[in-house]
Amino acid sequence: MKETAIYVHIPFCDHKCIYCDFYSIITSDNISAYKEALLKEIEHYAELHSTDREIISIFFGGGTPSLMAPEYIAEILNSLKSKFSVLADAEITLETNPGTVDEQKLIDFKKAGINRISIGIQSFHKAELDFMTRIHDPETAIRTVENASKIGFDNISIDLIFNLPGQTKEMWRDNLKKAMALPITHISPYSLILENGTILNKMVLDGKVELQDKDYDADLYETTISFLAEHGFQQYEVSNFCKPGFESVHNNAYWHYKDYLSFGTSSHSFLNGVRWKNASSLKHYINLVEANNHAAISEEILTKEQMLEEYVMLAMRSNGLSTLSLTEKFGHEWLEINSEFINLLTENDLITHSGGRICFTPKGYAICDEILAKFQ
Repeated sequence: MKETAIYVHIPFCDHKCIYCDFYSIITSDNISAYKEALLKEIEHYAELHSTDREIISIFFGGGTPSLMAPEYIAEILNSLKSKFSVLADAEITLETNPGTVDEQKLIDFKKAGINRISIGIQSFHKAELDFMTRIHDPETAIRTVENASKIGFDNISIDLIFNLPGQTKEMWRDNLKKAMALPITHISPYSLILENGTILNKMVLDGKVELQDKDYDADLYETTISFLAEHGFQQYEVSNFCKPGFESVHNNAYWHYKDYLSFGTSSHSFLNGVRWKNASSLKHYINLVEANNHAAISEEILTKEQMLEEYVMLAMRSNGLSTLSLTEKFGHEWLEINSEFINLLTENDLITHSGGRICFTPKGYAICDEILAKFQ
């Protein structure tokens, strides 16, 4: 049985944040039709791929999945469990926005089968939340985490964003301190990224917002790494930290180059060296599923060279590249070609190379994309 992760995209939102470039729509139209299309797509791929796979994680992302009624999520989850071999202890995550759930709704999501909550807090400062056009306030964010813990979720993750315009190091450290005071097991601190097509991008182009420079961003990032380490959170990927034993199974499936199946608008799947993408438009997705039982609009068969490049990149961005696994999958050539560069990175304290594993140091993580681009 091949370990496989499943992602389900729920595109519905009640508001579009200025920095968001994920496919999301602000409407209540077609919510029922979308669910029926999801169920049909799930059945289609289950017939093709369910017999030789065990599902280690299911992740409901968006959009804002927590906007949906718990019964809505339960029906999709029950379909997945009935058609795939889902492990009894599979990690089942629901992305949640403060302001969309109260204590009772969290109870109902837990009854539906959700065992991990990922809460998009982004900041504990009202001014920063207002700038990002988030719908919640700091008090609601804190209450959401506390309610999740109170009703029995023992695996709680939160997201925070750093290097917002005008954000001082003291403001960012205060966000981290407030996070550490909460009953969380996982935290994903992301640097603010300017994406084409977002409202924020237009604001920057129009001169209404000025972003802080890369050196300041790197300084905040290194502050994050050291602060979280001091509070018992281990870094296991560029933007992900956890208490021991609480690495995200779903995230690790991506970073350890495992297969994953994804359902819904704009989702991507990767199975047996083949990657495909679904249509983004909600109505186009529904129409395609009705006609074909799936909504794939493009497919790519990866070459061995592409898979090697992705394998190295994902491993290095997470908990390191195992030289044994690398050579078993792809041979010794990559290590031989890059040996001088690896030695140079080691000498400059950008990576460590010991025990059969090549890992970024905190200093290296801060410029990891630049380093990865220079490997041959």
